[in-house]
Amino acid sequence: MHTPTPPRSAPSRRGLLRFGAAAVPLIALGAALPATARAATATPAATGATARLRMPAESDRHDRTFMAWPALSSIWGSRLRAVRDDIARTAYEISRYEPVVLVARPGQAADARYSCGPGASYAITVVEIANDDLWIRDFGPTFVVAPGAVAGVDTNFNGWGKSGTPYYQRYTEDAAVAAALLAEYGVDRVRAPFTGEGGALETDGRGTLLATVSSLVNPNRNPGMSQDQVEQALRTTLGMDKVIWLAGLAGQDITDDHIDCLARFTAPGRVILDQPGPGTDRVWIDVYEQARQVLRTATDARGLPLTVVELPGPDRARIRGRGKDFLSSYTNFYVANGAVFVPQFGDAYADGLAYTILQAEFPGRDVVQLNIDNIASGGGGIHCATQSQPAVPPAL
Repeated sequence: MHTPTPPRSAPSRRGLLRFGAAAVPLIALGAALPATARAATATPAATGATARLRMPAESDRHDRTFMAWPALSSIWGSRLRAVRDDIARTAYEISRYEPVVLVARPGQAADARYSCGPGASYAITVVEIANDDLWIRDFGPTFVVAPGAVAGVDTNFNGWGKSGTPYYQRYTEDAAVAAALLAEYGVDRVRAPFTGEGGALETDGRGTLLATVSSLVNPNRNPGMSQDQVEQALRTTLGMDKVIWLAGLAGQDITDDHIDCLARFTAPGRVILDQPGPGTDRVWIDVYEQARQVLRTATDARGLPLTVVELPGPDRARIRGRGKDFLSSYTNFYVANGAVFVPQFGDAYADGLAYTILQAEFPGRDVVQLNIDNIASGGGGIHCATQSQPAVPPAL
């Protein structure tokens, strides 16, 4: 039975919030905040504290999932139709659990609507906004919330800093999607004082952020900024109290080793770590070993040690997908309302083990395995192709 999607907010023409509203208690910002954010400041005196905007855990309740229709044959070549089929199937499966909004170029919107259909339990809505590619995790907004408030952080997408390199691909329209999407849904925009992508940011929702040095403290995104300066910008903008840095690896993939293919929170104090499967290049095994050492001795924002759960990757000789850029990582899963979506690669043992581990980590959710080989051939996964808009927490 079809469940209607919640109505959208009216589009907003309010001004830009710049350089980290999250650093300041909401009450101090006064009229500069959207009406929803101002509502959160009504009772701070009574509670003895003021709220601040903070990036929530992905496992918190969502209003919707955003996705994007891959637009250009200049990027995907002869695989474009197959990649679109993967996106349509993924959107349909997510719509069993929550509403899906798909960004598509105006001239391609009809094809996207036809391919995705009306959705399963919830609607799939196609919004006509020009884009270049499907990686909306990186070029879409990253959301921050407080009691009674939500805002979207525009992280100044610059094509992963790959201008002038062999990894370069067109990104000018992708770079404008965050602002356009926030305006469409009436969510105020916070422009970050750093350049990065949503796939570079992983949080427990309680003030701890995981990130790789290689993808953020990098002159191709943030020239002239030290690691301390980047960290302060992340804390300010995303409402974080602590950043746990993993080294990562620059120059070996288009993202410079995003955190969402390496380490993910499943709950406060619990981290999934991607363990490279047989056939993985040695450079990625070194990345994993460095990350494991850091995580095993790290503490979160509350000062508590982390429990590290390793998620073994598949044997690359046994999977369906091939090629240097093929992303064979189960860690690039996506947590939606009531479900966890994870790739299935064709190595029966590894696919089954990933299912078992993720079901144990998310006992209250369905684990849904999807064949996304065409998406993975471009170096990304389900998490890279999705972005969640969190539900607004109740006002204090």
